[in-house]
Amino acid sequence: MSYWFKNGAGRMITTLRGNGESGRKSSIYSEAQPRKKRSNTLYGPLESHWHLLDPEKKKTRLMSRLSFRTLQKSLSAISSSGTFRKMFQGVRDSGEEKSVQSLRELLLSRGKLPEKHDDYHTLLRFLRMRNFDVSKAEEMFVNMLKWREENGIDVIAREFKFEEYEAVKRCYPHGYHGVDKYGRPLYIERIGSLDLDTLLRITTIDRYVKYHISEQEKTLNLRYPACSLAAKRHVASTTIILDVKGMGTNNFSRPARELFIEIQKIDCNYYPETLNKIFVINAGPGFKALWKVLSAFLEARTLSKIQVLGTKYLDKIAEAVDLSNVPDFIGGTCKCYEHGGCLLKDKGPWTDPEIKNALLDVFSKAQMSEDRSTNKDNFEDLMNFQTEIRSGEIYVHNNQMVEKINELEAWLLDTNQILQVLNLKQQELADYVEQLKLMT
Repeated sequence: MSYWFKNGAGRMITTLRGNGESGRKSSIYSEAQPRKKRSNTLYGPLESHWHLLDPEKKKTRLMSRLSFRTLQKSLSAISSSGTFRKMFQGVRDSGEEKSVQSLRELLLSRGKLPEKHDDYHTLLRFLRMRNFDVSKAEEMFVNMLKWREENGIDVIAREFKFEEYEAVKRCYPHGYHGVDKYGRPLYIERIGSLDLDTLLRITTIDRYVKYHISEQEKTLNLRYPACSLAAKRHVASTTIILDVKGMGTNNFSRPARELFIEIQKIDCNYYPETLNKIFVINAGPGFKALWKVLSAFLEARTLSKIQVLGTKYLDKIAEAVDLSNVPDFIGGTCKCYEHGGCLLKDKGPWTDPEIKNALLDVFSKAQMSEDRSTNKDNFEDLMNFQTEIRSGEIYVHNNQMVEKINELEAWLLDTNQILQVLNLKQQELADYVEQLKLMT
């Protein structure tokens, strides 16, 4: 069986997914000792920690290849609306901002801050994971860069194709399905329904880890920006429902342990602080015995975000998630019949054509200013992204973008009228000067 808790990093995910170049064996395919608990300070959700304003003015999916930083820069370049930018940047805490600046200067001085990762909130996530110890956060960040380079993470994010996707989902039900009440992506896993033998016949541990990495990259670079636009506030973490019905120590085989350790390592070390909350539901006696073992691998900050519930869980879930986003097989009202079941559909703002095209508009309108400072690769990525969005989906104009265009057109009309009046006055003045010359 397989089931993994993302350590401090993000979701608790019961998945395997690719970790490295093709043919490279995963770095943790051996028995590992439980890590010692750290006395980490526990912080609230990232979003609330940024003291975001209540967004009520603008709304506006996405990208697979451009970084969240590029999106932020694009927004700054094309919009004077503070509310619009705060969807992505939030209102910064002055103490945190000083720590981020210190970490940034340290990384720059050592030549360890690529532009792609030179992002306030990325640095903040690593600082939070290391209790704002700048030296430890710097070490963790540099290790992340090394891991990405050695394992070709950018190539995985851009090129990896998981052809066995649907077959895997049928023997291991999991997936993103809507959002919670704040607007965060909702991830659901039915780990108790996992058929591990079938899973390992369909795919390999290495390919599954690659799949996991590609999903993490998609969440950071696509799902969070799309959710931010849809919710009109900054979204940077995930809420998870983990259904463990039928799961116990007998299911936790050696392959399952290997996957748990590998996924936990990847999420903790390289995608820190992206977990909002995990609801473990249908936890019976077998799982509770297993939980004693699993919890030994998790840090205090992660454990504080996990709520283990029995069969009477729906009220707790309903506090965080609208039941229309909860599948009927765990008590919600959603069925997704047209997609063959809720977990076969990657459902959320990131698949909404209007949200997609709103982001496409952002990129397109930022193109002229961005081109002046962006390298050729990023420009090509932008064009590839535009092609992806326009091929196969109807272009839907975003109302607010249309309004903005209308405002600009009205301004241009007024400007033209003023110029015409000035030209007439200029001609009148020239005629008057000529008359004065004749008189003299």
